[in-house]
Amino acid sequence: MAPKKSNVVSKRHRPHEKFDKKRDTKKAKLAEKAVPTEEDLDSSEEEEDTIEEEPEAVVYRKSTTYDNLLASLGSSNKAVADMNKRRQREEEGKSDTEGDEEDDEDEEEDDDSGSEDEISTDEEDEEIQGDDQESLGGLTVNTEQENNDDHSGEEDSDGYETDEELELTTNGQPLVDASSSTSAFSEHLSHTLSSEQVKTLPEGKWKFKWEAPAIDMPNCKWKGTRQNFLDGVQSDAPYGLKPKLYKHWLQLYQKSGGKDFDSSKRRRFFSICNSYLDILHSNKRPFYNKGREEDSSAMDAYLMHSLNHIFKTRDLVKKNESKIAKHRETSEQDILSDDGFLDQGFTRPKVLILLPMRSIAFRVVKRLIQLTPEAQRVNVEHLDRFNAEFGCEDESDDDDEKTSKNGKSTTHKSSKPSDWQSLFGEKNSDDEFMLGIKHTRKSIRLYGDFYSSDMIIASPLKLHMAIGQAEENKERDVDYLSSIEVLVIDHADIISMQNWSFLTTVVDQINRLPSKQHGTNVMRIRPLYLDGQARFYRQSIILSSYLTPEMNGLFNRQCLNYKGKMKLACEYKGVLEKVLLPVRQIYERFDADSMTQADDARLEYFTKKIFPKIKDSFQGGVMIFIPSYFDFVRLRNYLKSQNASFCLLGDYTKNADISRAREWFFAGSRKIMLYTERAYFYRRYKIRGIKNLIFYSLPERKEFYPEIVNMLDEGSYDMMSTALFSRFDLLKMERIVGTASAKRMISSDKSIFAFC
Repeated sequence: MAPKKSNVVSKRHRPHEKFDKKRDTKKAKLAEKAVPTEEDLDSSEEEEDTIEEEPEAVVYRKSTTYDNLLASLGSSNKAVADMNKRRQREEEGKSDTEGDEEDDEDEEEDDDSGSEDEISTDEEDEEIQGDDQESLGGLTVNTEQENNDDHSGEEDSDGYETDEELELTTNGQPLVDASSSTSAFSEHLSHTLSSEQVKTLPEGKWKFKWEAPAIDMPNCKWKGTRQNFLDGVQSDAPYGLKPKLYKHWLQLYQKSGGKDFDSSKRRRFFSICNSYLDILHSNKRPFYNKGREEDSSAMDAYLMHSLNHIFKTRDLVKKNESKIAKHRETSEQDILSDDGFLDQGFTRPKVLILLPMRSIAFRVVKRLIQLTPEAQRVNVEHLDRFNAEFGCEDESDDDDEKTSKNGKSTTHKSSKPSDWQSLFGEKNSDDEFMLGIKHTRKSIRLYGDFYSSDMIIASPLKLHMAIGQAEENKERDVDYLSSIEVLVIDHADIISMQNWSFLTTVVDQINRLPSKQHGTNVMRIRPLYLDGQARFYRQSIILSSYLTPEMNGLFNRQCLNYKGKMKLACEYKGVLEKVLLPVRQIYERFDADSMTQADDARLEYFTKKIFPKIKDSFQGGVMIFIPSYFDFVRLRNYLKSQNASFCLLGDYTKNADISRAREWFFAGSRKIMLYTERAYFYRRYKIRGIKNLIFYSLPERKEFYPEIVNMLDEGSYDMMSTALFSRFDLLKMERIVGTASAKRMISSDKSIFAFC
């Protein structure tokens, strides 16, 4: 049975919920402390560069909590103790034979210790990561019980597929032909950071060194911090994909009517993702705004990249386990001496996809299942539950087409715009969800335990709540985020309409050292995890339909991949031609010395230049459009102090209050209305009676500008709108007035501009 239609307004914006408006106001007041810097405001400016050509790799390690863990485990297990000592000797530059005399003395002392501690330690701590790995060297077996016993032994089968490019070495000798090309996957994770990189990467300062046209995206170009690889990207099948994945993807593409897969958008963007660089794609036309094909292409690319990463990780682990099983007598020594067996993280999940709504997650997971080869999805567990909890009443492509009880198609015309219909019409817009997905040899398990899942799909709100619960209750944790290697943030523009601080909190939590040991075989953990360097190896892919300073700030300072960065820079024509009414559009620039000072400067300009004109006017019908809730609160308090006649349509305004406000404003009993961008995004109420329109700040979403301006009362004399801006609003302005006009308005000696 389909779920009930969810409330259009997300949990983030419901009054009297967990995150109420008082808390949001407090967060807004603290926002000045975390305001994006000026370098985040203009995507065309080059950031300062402190990352030069890589010097010769030097192993860099500092003491971590896992050094203490190894020492603790070594007290009860000789293999772990030997491994820990070998690690210490390597760090000190000593050979394996040095210190043998000391080791012998330590062994004699260890023989005097009791056996009870050894037994308890083996049982509690020394579990092998994964739910079916074999016992080795006295380590206990992790025998996780799954809900479906029919598939409990799937991963133990010898029929798993491996790739030729995965290199497995024994005592430093490769087992594959020397001519085989190393995959981007293994090359990325096998790299050793230099001490200079470890020092400079946390500073988050980047310089984009090259530009290249973005094919099929007019007026856009890719920019990168490393050497331009687009011309030399692998141009022959399977493009770095596992052969079975490539063959299946190609069949799906051809079956859907696609032609020339090699030159398709999805193939090209996959190759960019497979570079393992951090990516900021800020000009993706979303499915809800007549961009279904383009959105699907980007989604296909990052999902195939995620599947490829997961399957190659599994192949490497299974290949190593097979090698260990064949050499049981010497396998312990192989693990201790061969870096080829270092193939795991602290926990199993390797891919995290952050999405804003259940309906979008439903779309992504459905496509993920389709992109998985049929032989590896013979059974999709808990699919019915997933459809009920994430699906919606109507999943047709055309949201205005409904089917009546007699089976006939009827057309339902709504006053809401088409993009709103696609997002909220009959969709499940709940923004509190988290789903673990596990791939076995023949099945996909939805709703898996997070620690046994390969991929986690979640909303920032849900993960933010989980992080908060872990901070309050020490028995809980979010250690399943500790070993994420691929992070995808899709529809970041919608997330910016929810609460961006939740997203930054989640990204900051990823790749932290875990608080507990979760069945991990410590002898097979990659050094990058033990040394606390996992965040420098994590690839972050951010996709949005537009760019904001907050997105730039996240990309510059929280995405620190050593491979470098790639982002899209675009020029815009603007949307002024979509204004259908003869409206005089006035733009007034105010001066601000810094981004942190811009909010105060905007309010001061409004109170001294704009409000006196409104206050002395008897006309009424003044609507002030405000993108920021923080500015909404400040402006509301100011109007109260001036005893102004006004009404509110804000993020948390109740439906009954909204109806009254709209009636008061139309009747003229309230002269001023404050309307926030978030409220308009979620509700799309048309306001009647607007005679004078003021944009306190321009909207982030360019399509909102003509929609709001076209609300002006056609019967009013001399229709006019006024927009306030500063040089820090360039990203918004270029989407509305065009890139060329925006740059000219920012740098001009004049401060007032008019468009008619």
